Amino acid sequence: MHNFNLKKVAMSATAIISLSAGAAAAQEACSNYSVSDGDTLATISIAAYGTSNYQPIFNANRDNITNPNDLNPGLVLALPCEDGSLPNGQSARELIANQEARYADSTTTNIYEPPIRMVVGDNWAPFAEQEMADGGMLSRLASTAMRRGGNNRDYSISFVDDWASHLSTLLPLGAFDVSLGWYMPDCSNKSYEWGENTTMRCTEFEITVPVYDSVISFFTLAESEYASAQSFEDFYGASVCRTGGWFTFDLEEVGLVAPNITMMQPRTSVECMEALLNGTTDVVSFEVELAADILAEMGVAPNEVVENNYLNNILSLHFYAHKSNPHARKYVALLNRGLIEMRESGEWYAIVSDTLREQNERMTAASN
Repeated sequence: MHNFNLKKVAMSATAIISLSAGAAAAQEACSNYSVSDGDTLATISIAAYGTSNYQPIFNANRDNITNPNDLNPGLVLALPCEDGSLPNGQSARELIANQEARYADSTTTNIYEPPIRMVVGDNWAPFAEQEMADGGMLSRLASTAMRRGGNNRDYSISFVDDWASHLSTLLPLGAFDVSLGWYMPDCSNKSYEWGENTTMRCTEFEITVPVYDSVISFFTLAESEYASAQSFEDFYGASVCRTGGWFTFDLEEVGLVAPNITMMQPRTSVECMEALLNGTTDVVSFEVELAADILAEMGVAPNEVVENNYLNNILSLHFYAHKSNPHARKYVALLNRGLIEMRESGEWYAIVSDTLREQNERMTAASN
């Protein structure tokens, strides 16, 4: 039996903010769409779903998109249905159920091997959240990858609030074997001075194949001089806000460090958005899902806060194992086999879309 110590999972992001724009819009969403000149994923998402959060469209078409703001006219995109399934495809829940049935009798537990101990953080929905099914997207993907990767030993997933302790303490000391859900810098890029966090991630860990790709964007007030920035140098002189304790290597890579900018890092992402609204900071940078989530929760008027149409970063989440763990490569290889199998079968997308559907329903219920 695979145990989940459901303390509460972590990662702030959102899903489809609202798919209730009427039957016509829902029908339009559950279809294939041919990109027109001038389209961006944000404009397509607004037309299809009534929200600028385009991450679900990005997820469904990841192999064909390199820049959400630079789409080739004629590119055909699958616009997910309200339940997250793809047009003319099996529903996410049906596919997950079929895969579970297929593998139901394929795993036997090896009682002579110690369980694999995985850890995830807290308050980062839909990626990790106690109240969500199986603790959110990351734990769902990790536990499924274990079963699909040929694992024959028990495993557990625990939840520890202090994210920073995962990489600095818990994994190096052997308290856990794998930590779920970390962005990875481009370790081949030596063109800038690495910070301590980048050095640690690039030198001390074994990592899995990408688990999830997030669009990290930049948000300003609509009337801001930085709203139309077309290069990262155009942000020089600005105050940029990102949640305290989060990664900053993507900003360091493009020169968004002191003295070029003033960095603001409050305790929560909501505080970042509040600082933007009251003029304390000029630019906020985090996932498009999280931004949409916060703006909806705060009741910010449409077009008061806008996403920059030219600049973004696409970063991949990975599962990490510390190199001091003698079984680190074995655990990573096991998870990789499962993740690759899930990608090929469609189960990866089914779990992702089903988790986003669940998060959307939670947000809708909370707003009523």
